[in-house]
Amino acid sequence: MTTEEYIDILNADGSPTGKSCPKSEIHIKGYYHNTAHVWYYNANGDILLAQRAASKTICPLLWDVSVAGHVDSGETITHAAIRETSEEIGIDIPETLLEKIGVYECFQSYSNGIKDNEFHHTYIAKIDYTLNELTLDKNEVEQVKFVSIPQFRDLLENSDANGHFISSNMAYYLEVIDAIQNRL
Repeated sequence: MTTEEYIDILNADGSPTGKSCPKSEIHIKGYYHNTAHVWYYNANGDILLAQRAASKTICPLLWDVSVAGHVDSGETITHAAIRETSEEIGIDIPETLLEKIGVYECFQSYSNGIKDNEFHHTYIAKIDYTLNELTLDKNEVEQVKFVSIPQFRDLLENSDANGHFISSNMAYYLEVIDAIQNRL
């Protein structure tokens, strides 16, 4: 039997409250909390996108960040990024590979009653893996693909029509693309 993960609860400004709650409650009660996001890219500047699993309660089958997940209670954000990478796409990365580009507030409510109040601690990292070398957790990720920056921008521009991305995250995606482009 697995015990439920606990997540630290934050104040609206991102500061710690000193309290935590079960992961199952965090979105029901709309508590503010941290997540770790990692956007992977390769030497060609292609960005790894992950399609959210069909079983996800928020935005199933939409394409999004390479790897993302909740930061467990007491866990560092960097450790969460490394853990989530191992769990979701099956690769082990050193902390030195991660370059933090910012913290993005993502406060959204959904029609299914979920109140998602997250601080996305966002990293970029260059990797030398091919898609065949990744092992996907099908509870999290349906499939992955590399897209060029021009392809990414085109998909974003048409996201209201193509159902590819969460269109409300457009500004966030563009900042990530710019950060990666500046490293190439």
